[in-house]
Amino acid sequence: MDTVDSNDPAAVALVQGIRKGNLTVLERLLAQEPGLAGARISLGEGRSATALHVATDWPGYFPGGPAVVRLLIEAGADPNARTEGGASAETPLHWAASSDDSDVAEALLDGGAYLGASGGSIADGTPLDNAIGFGCWNVARLLVSRGAPVRKLWHAAALGMLPLVAEFAARDPGPSGKELNEAFWQACHGGQRRVAEYLLARGAGVNTVPGYASRTPLDVAAGPDTRRQILTGWLREQGAAPAPGTGSD
Repeated sequence: MDTVDSNDPAAVALVQGIRKGNLTVLERLLAQEPGLAGARISLGEGRSATALHVATDWPGYFPGGPAVVRLLIEAGADPNARTEGGASAETPLHWAASSDDSDVAEALLDGGAYLGASGGSIADGTPLDNAIGFGCWNVARLLVSRGAPVRKLWHAAALGMLPLVAEFAARDPGPSGKELNEAFWQACHGGQRRVAEYLLARGAGVNTVPGYASRTPLDVAAGPDTRRQILTGWLREQGAAPAPGTGSD
């Protein structure tokens, strides 16, 4: 089975089983439809994704997500399959990184997901680019702990890796003004005061906004990060409210 339409009954049942975390239904379906776990699901207009993309789709955190991912991989799903037909060609690990779903990201890595896959929505880069770019710090640190190389100054700055930031700064030629400014912004994004101080002392602009952003360093330092945004959105859906008179999130 190569590609199924998203309206195909088997595809509908697969998507529902994944999003509900119903392992019993998924096990039965995958036994009845060999190859479904590895099939592409047509989304129309030339776009397609896979079952593992369904399991890692925004905003993530589907019930039993890690167990669903493991089941799909055991049934033949490719953890390195890419989306097709869209603006980016992302793997399921890119998607898990973009919602800071570190439990699902770990299940993907255990199942063979490639740390260095390019094609992400952030800088056409790796899952680490996505994780840092979207403020997904739990996945970012997981990826580094599992061997993702930190080869960019803005990565090191966002993750608070001051010795590595100093190594980048000591290179000849050293980072340009644009690189310093972006690294300073990312240090603020990641809540890394010592790195921010270091970069500010070396000429970074305290109010400079990178071309890809709209918020100032002060704005991003105040947060929130992606995981907290997803959590507060979920809490509102459950009827949660701020303390009377605070208007806070």
